[in-house]
Amino acid sequence: MIRLTVTFLLLALGLTATAGATDEPRIIHSHAIAMHGAPKYTAGFTHFDYVNPAAPKGGAVRLATSGTFDSFNPFIPKGNPGVGSGMAVETLMVSSADEAFTQYGLIAESITYPEDRSWITFHMRPEARWHDGQPITPADVVFSFNILKEQGQPFYRFYYASVTSAEATGERDVTFRFAKGENRELPLIIGQLPILPKHYWETRDFSKTTLEPPLGSGPYRVASFEAGRFVEVERVKDYWGKDLAVNRGQDNFDSMRYDYYRDPTVIREAIKAGDIDFYQENQAKAWAQDFDIEAVRKGWLVKEAVPQNRPAGMQAFVMNLRRPQFQDVRVREAMAYAFDFEWTNKNLFFGQYTRAKSFFSNSELGSSGLPAGAELAILEPYRAQLPPEVFTKEYQPPSTDGSGQQRDNIRTALRLLKQAGYEVRNQIMVNAKTGEPLAFEMLLRAGGAFDRIVLPMKQTLERIGIKMEVREVDDAQYINRVRGKDYDMISSGWGQSESPGNEQRSFWGSAAADQPGSRNYAGLKDPVVDALIEQVISAPDREQLVVRTRALDRVLLSHHFVIPNWYLSQDRMLYWNKFGRPPLIKDEGTSFSWWWYDPAKAETLAAARGKSGN
Repeated sequence: MIRLTVTFLLLALGLTATAGATDEPRIIHSHAIAMHGAPKYTAGFTHFDYVNPAAPKGGAVRLATSGTFDSFNPFIPKGNPGVGSGMAVETLMVSSADEAFTQYGLIAESITYPEDRSWITFHMRPEARWHDGQPITPADVVFSFNILKEQGQPFYRFYYASVTSAEATGERDVTFRFAKGENRELPLIIGQLPILPKHYWETRDFSKTTLEPPLGSGPYRVASFEAGRFVEVERVKDYWGKDLAVNRGQDNFDSMRYDYYRDPTVIREAIKAGDIDFYQENQAKAWAQDFDIEAVRKGWLVKEAVPQNRPAGMQAFVMNLRRPQFQDVRVREAMAYAFDFEWTNKNLFFGQYTRAKSFFSNSELGSSGLPAGAELAILEPYRAQLPPEVFTKEYQPPSTDGSGQQRDNIRTALRLLKQAGYEVRNQIMVNAKTGEPLAFEMLLRAGGAFDRIVLPMKQTLERIGIKMEVREVDDAQYINRVRGKDYDMISSGWGQSESPGNEQRSFWGSAAADQPGSRNYAGLKDPVVDALIEQVISAPDREQLVVRTRALDRVLLSHHFVIPNWYLSQDRMLYWNKFGRPPLIKDEGTSFSWWWYDPAKAETLAAARGKSGN
């Protein structure tokens, strides 16, 4: 009776189940796969709910970015890839925006996997084609997996570490097998594998940067470019997947040109002049002060704060634990008392931001209060290896009254530094045993506007005898130094999804700490963190995923390797009023890839601006 009921439910969801011997896992055939629970969209769905399936195609859009580029290969740890580098690259499956983590077939038409998710077979669409007309084959998929693990960004080695094999198992079938252990996410992250053309890359060196736009299969391809100045992509008119349900209502513009500017200040002038059509503002001061212009007041240039409630992760000043001055946790904790967020938010950010208090900020995955119940049970076996504060003290970043007076925080910092073996001699904070001054460098990307934020912190540190040098470098230097872990402190962070998993190994895992190009920026090595990451990865359901992630978050915070920054539950958008878009969706807000060019609006806008002489 139970088996009949389960089979009926699977069929109702567009899935099928095959029962083998009693000791064999059930085999599932499906159009989609959810991390936990069942997919929202059943087999045969026509489009995602949050798009306009009748959105018209057309229009040329002008966009902007800052910095420069020297490559169109975004998959290797070299070069600075240009905007649009990955637009021609597709994956086996794609995620929906209105579910925590569910994937639907793109290059893959359907999938087969056992209930224990120990392997998965992707059944590829016979119509899937590269832009040169050749079919996408299982050989391309196997090639992509192998070359990304061997020569791609270090992230891929950690992300696919538990994938034991990839092989073509049919004319249009490719099968991945996974290491033993509970890892429900593996079939989904293999669905995210970028698929590269074997016949193209076999005659080229994948490990090198290139300004030859590589062959792809997606809805857009690079049409023209000038290194360091602009990239223009065009919609592929005969794109093989244009009528798929997962693509309907998306990728609507005929062309998009990305112009490169020296810094965001120049970009803001370009958007106001009408040289750019759409821009997302990330500076609070500019949002508050720079757009009180006629075009905004008349509604030609729309200034809109779009609400969203996506997980914010952690943006922070990150300390490099590989450096001797940051190896004592008390020194790291003391550093956080030098940053006055409340004053900064009031005087520099116009009160727009919320302080980050978790590596999973703005989501149910973040820790709060003291551990209890299931979360406490997860942490209890590691009690002897953890600082007592994990169990006795809720993490809260240092705070002030916003007046700019930090006497209490400075006293706390001095106390922590004294406990760590430091003292002030001749107004310089030194190691009491060696006499070595406590000093470090804050590495920033030039033009990022972070200097005005860190300089008050520099002044506070100088008051207690700590020298902090602020160094701004260009994009190329910054990228190379971060890849090589050549910094004391940086402004960086880790984005998070609603369904954290295997990527956490690259963020915090011990194996990633000394790997050039990994995202373990702090160089954290902690066996407890390693164990908790594996528990997050193996979570059998949503409830367990939440409590295990909270436990991981709590332990990460206890290391004090970041000075938490802030986040915003809005997308600050500026766009000329010539677009249409579908209604906003809960939590996600909107995405420019769902918008379309509206000729009637564009004509009205042009006429209005023409009459005014603008």
